Amino acid sequence: MAKQTFTTGQVLTAAQMTSLQQTAMGGGSTTAKTASYVLVAADAGTVVQMNSASATTITVNTALFAAGDTVQIQNVGAGVCTVTADTATVSTSAVLALKQYDAGSLYFNSTSAALFFAADAADNTSPLTTKGDLYGFSTLNARIPIGTNNQVLTADSAEALGLKWATPASGSTFVGALASTRAAQNVTNNTFTAVPLATEDYDTDSIHSTSVNNSRFTIPTGKGGKWLFYATAGFDSMPSGSIQVRFYKNGSSTGQSIFTGYSGSGVTSASISVVLTLAAADYIELMVFQNSGGTETLLVSGSEDFTFMGCSYLGA
Repeated sequence: MAKQTFTTGQVLTAAQMTSLQQTAMGGGSTTAKTASYVLVAADAGTVVQMNSASATTITVNTALFAAGDTVQIQNVGAGVCTVTADTATVSTSAVLALKQYDAGSLYFNSTSAALFFAADAADNTSPLTTKGDLYGFSTLNARIPIGTNNQVLTADSAEALGLKWATPASGSTFVGALASTRAAQNVTNNTFTAVPLATEDYDTDSIHSTSVNNSRFTIPTGKGGKWLFYATAGFDSMPSGSIQVRFYKNGSSTGQSIFTGYSGSGVTSASISVVLTLAAADYIELMVFQNSGGTETLLVSGSEDFTFMGCSYLGA
């Protein structure tokens, strides 16, 4: 029964008493709606039942209901029905979007403010159906279906739930270079000498030039960060003394060196490897030192690399 105004001495019929009892028990007369609806004053004490396959709204305005009035709202349709505050204020700890068979009660604590007490049994039902599914949310709890093997969960604002499973981008492409000297190169006694590297095995990003400043490996644009550098220098049949290999950065020593004593006969070599922090346009050179007492020549032999330098980009 809709909200009534009774007078002193009025006698109620049995039907009226039954309707009042139903209303008091949370039932009462029902107005069925199949499209979005704006509540009116006559809805006080009744049930507004939405039945639509499409999304709908029930709008709440001010100055229609008195403090203590209630309106029961039910949604039996497949479309989501959203309780919408227009000029009135509607507060709730639940959601105002009612799925099919969700319901709730609007209780007005003033003419312009209502509390919505939801009785949403469906909200306690998990939307998950398949192994690996995840909970998602837009305006309601929803299912994020499991992806396929090796996909990763990715944030995507274009998705209704803000997430999707996607195939990750391929791993970073290798960046590096390797070059060697295959022509005779003299190393003056007691002098650090830059080694020209005129033969390239590979060079992914124009790190090295075989013709211009060919002793240098230069860090390309966009690849500042950690780099692994490694090198070997070899001499043949050294008489005495020692050799040293060292990396120079932008013409100055990095401080990393490897010493090796001469063997007197056969190949004598020294190798070095180090991780350096470098910026774009920095350049590294392999410097070789020997103190045998005279000029010595780096060992070369056709296509064999006895003296070489290489590098690999490790990341920013």
